[in-house]
Amino acid sequence: MKVEVWSDTVCPWCYIGKRRLEKALTRYEHADEVEVIWRSFQLDPTQPRGENIPTSEMLARKYGVTPPEATAMNDRVSALAAEEGLTYHLDRAVTANTFDAHRLIHFAAAHNLAGATQERLMRATLTDGAAVDDTDTLVRLATEAGLPADRTREVLDGDAHADDVHDDIRQARALGISGVPFYAVDRTYGISGAQPVETILDALRRASSPLAS
Repeated sequence: MKVEVWSDTVCPWCYIGKRRLEKALTRYEHADEVEVIWRSFQLDPTQPRGENIPTSEMLARKYGVTPPEATAMNDRVSALAAEEGLTYHLDRAVTANTFDAHRLIHFAAAHNLAGATQERLMRATLTDGAAVDDTDTLVRLATEAGLPADRTREVLDGDAHADDVHDDIRQARALGISGVPFYAVDRTYGISGAQPVETILDALRRASSPLAS
């Protein structure tokens, strides 16, 4: 079984969704037969690289709310993250163009480290307040996930895996995906949003049912 997950590394809901998928897999009877594939999605592909502003400021602009209202939005999602064992510090979080981060995840997939790299990038953004459009930061995070520093820098300094990122985004468009996280289970069942563990588990079981084929 293949579970494809479209997500963005700066997306608070995507990190929550990652944890819920992991919890669902611990309860799924055939988890050893599941391959999780991380797909690229950019919440804001127009974000200029290197122009990092506080996420709360971005939310206030995007939704036309006051700074206190944006802070309240962050507090609500942080409380939900805490229920999944995640510690968010969204007061430190900054916006970033995530294209290179997604290229890095594709590079990591070739080393069987896509999940670990995705995890490190999400924690860096949502807990540590790192800007994941900075090459030095990405190299550091990649090595912490187990990737070779020299080769990682070569990838980031060039355009390796750019086509892979574009292809993921094209596929998302073709599937009608407009928000993340989005899970496609064997391209048969789709789950939109950071749904409860039970919802994800039910989709996994339905997809592996003899009736599904």
